[in-house]
Amino acid sequence: MPGPSSPLIENYLREAGFWHVATISWGCKLDPKLTSTLIERWRLEKHTFHLPCRECIITLEDIQLQLRLLMDGSALTGFVQSADWGAICHDLLGAILDNIYGGRIEMGWLQDKFSESGNDLTEVKRIRYAQAYILEMIGGYLMPKLLRNLVHLR
Repeated sequence: MPGPSSPLIENYLREAGFWHVATISWGCKLDPKLTSTLIERWRLEKHTFHLPCRECIITLEDIQLQLRLLMDGSALTGFVQSADWGAICHDLLGAILDNIYGGRIEMGWLQDKFSESGNDLTEVKRIRYAQAYILEMIGGYLMPKLLRNLVHLR
C-alpha cells in the first residue's frame, strides 16, 4: 500500500469520498501477535472468529462503521456496459495493461505505473493518479485478493 497520498490529489480523493480511507493507515501500527491470533481463530466454514468467550462475526456493516465508508451514492467508476476492459482501463488510468484478467489488473503494475506524482501533472493525469490510488487502497486493504494480487477495475 502506498504511503500518504500526494497533496495534489487530496481534492479528488475528497470528491470521491475516499479521503478518510486514504488516512486510515497513517500512524497505524499492526500488532503481529494479534493478527496471528485472529488468523488462528478464524473458522472459514462459518466465517467467524472462534474466541474463548464465544464466536464473533465481523459484518460488512461493522467495517463500514469502523472505516466510515460511504454506502450511498454513485459507484466510484460509474456504470460499465462494455466488456472491453482495455478501453475501460485506458479511460480510468490512461494506459492499457497487457494482461487484464476478467476486469482485474495487477497491483504491482499500478504501483509501478503510478509510483510518484509530480507537481507538473495536468488535471487529467491527477485524476488518473487519484483513481489509481483509490484502486490501490481497494486492492491493498479494503478488499485484498491475496491470490495473484489483483484489483478489479470497477
